[in-house]
Amino acid sequence: MIFSFVKYQGTGNDFVIVDNRDSHFPTKDHALIAQLCHRNYGIGADGFISVESDTTSDFFMRYFNADGHEGSLCGNGSRCAVHYANDLGLTQKEVVFRATDGLHQAQFVGQEVAFSLHDVSKWETHKEALFIDTGSPHHIAFVDDVAAVDVTNTGAAISHGAPYFADGTNVNFVEVTATDSLYVRTY
Repeated sequence: MIFSFVKYQGTGNDFVIVDNRDSHFPTKDHALIAQLCHRNYGIGADGFISVESDTTSDFFMRYFNADGHEGSLCGNGSRCAVHYANDLGLTQKEVVFRATDGLHQAQFVGQEVAFSLHDVSKWETHKEALFIDTGSPHHIAFVDDVAAVDVTNTGAAISHGAPYFADGTNVNFVEVTATDSLYVRTY
């Protein structure tokens, strides 16, 4: 399969992005998406984004985590998708796009993209961790030493384990490094 892609990064998160307005890229092939995101055997990325046509907004952003599972939203990925959609001529300064969780607004401030997340709609505690939903689910575990955490294996076990299972969740390991500073690693 031959396809064109771009690679963007936003605040250190990197993404493979495709223009899929013609529905040519097989977004149901989760193994292919995981392979493309693999750092050693693929392009390497934290996530995969398909920019698609939409009748109710400027474009539809379909987001996939690096493991190939479709996610609902990614803030940094959204900013990258908005910038790319603008390069494709799909947007103006004020942008409305749709993701799995609904409509979102963004705007260009110079060359930067300002993006508003939905208010947090859900707060829960799960086994000494916090769960929030910002449009994208996040399991937040506070730890003493983030560097000592096996993010890949522990994150994978939490992401699709109880209570998340098939829906999955992002997993954030957070170390408080100062009263006004956090160190976060995410699976």
